[in-house]
Amino acid sequence: MRLLHTSDWHLGRSFHRENLIDAQAAFVDHLVATVRSERIDVVVVSGDLYDRALPSVDAVRLFGEALRRIRDTGARAVLISGNHDSMARLDYATELIDASGIHLRSSLESIGEPVLVDDEHSGAHGPVAFYGIPYLEPEIARHHWHLEERGHPAAIGRAMELIRADLATRPIGTRSVVLSHAFVSGGAPSDSERDISVGGASHVPASIYDGVDYVALGHLHGRQRMTETVRYCGSPLAYSFSEEHHLKGYWIVELDATGPVSYEFAEAPVPRPIARISGRIDDLLSAPRWEHYTEHWLQVTLTDPARPAFPMDRLRERFPHTLQLEFAPEGGRPEDDRTWARRIADRSEPDLVLDFVDWARGAPATDEERALVERAFEEIRAREAAN
Repeated sequence: MRLLHTSDWHLGRSFHRENLIDAQAAFVDHLVATVRSERIDVVVVSGDLYDRALPSVDAVRLFGEALRRIRDTGARAVLISGNHDSMARLDYATELIDASGIHLRSSLESIGEPVLVDDEHSGAHGPVAFYGIPYLEPEIARHHWHLEERGHPAAIGRAMELIRADLATRPIGTRSVVLSHAFVSGGAPSDSERDISVGGASHVPASIYDGVDYVALGHLHGRQRMTETVRYCGSPLAYSFSEEHHLKGYWIVELDATGPVSYEFAEAPVPRPIARISGRIDDLLSAPRWEHYTEHWLQVTLTDPARPAFPMDRLRERFPHTLQLEFAPEGGRPEDDRTWARRIADRSEPDLVLDFVDWARGAPATDEERALVERAFEEIRAREAAN
């Protein structure tokens, strides 16, 4: 049996206000083409299908289209909800949807009840049991199962107990795949994952999943191998600049009678590369070595001693896809250990505004700017006196 492990689609998400719905549609095109070309039997999607609990109309439409097209290939699909999804909304009508070969698992009640998929390539091997562990809010799981301990280890530990108990009732040699949306200890996060530490310890050990053949993880956006059989595939697109060096795509896993026998990584299309660059603005705008980045989405850090005038406008003349601008002057700024009250003592309102200009730009206001600020405060005082 051949599996395709994908996760963290985050349909409807934007990238620094850049709409990604077209890029996500291109990813779906590539996913469906890969399912066909690689003769995939089951697509497993390990949570964060949407970017928010109430997704946009476009995101819902794309999700429905993706499921229909996956099913049209002849493959089955098993999906779980993630911490960005609404468990209740994704759990709606799952029994009816099951009949189509699309299996959504988004409730605590369904944990321990596998989706059984026959291995059409080797019927003698028997079916494969797919168990879904959607993202578990620790306090909800604790009350549902009357757990004494708090946190993700307790919740996922109980889920795995239910899975092992069910697996023990299956014929000897039944192969098993677990989908889980969690933060496994040792994983490398990026800036685009939502914190799941509320409700207790957020990390779980990889050993918590012992006893099954393959664990398809979701939540972390970088491809990672926690153990040989416990893996993150990562998100199919970059959702933060911290992911600039990620290789995006999905795992293709082949199972034989004994479990996984091969792992291949299929790369997903990159709509536009991302990068973080830094330097003085004049160098960035003129040096040939930066030409490589003209079509990237960019996070630019300027290191000029003084903040340049109109930096974003100037940068976009050479780098039209600059999305984020930061300022980190070389050598930093001298620390002022005086209290706030001491710093503003005997400073007029225009002086405070000009102090802010100096702080924000790293250089004093010009005579023209100083005159403009003083004139503005004169007009304010005149209007207050007239009233």
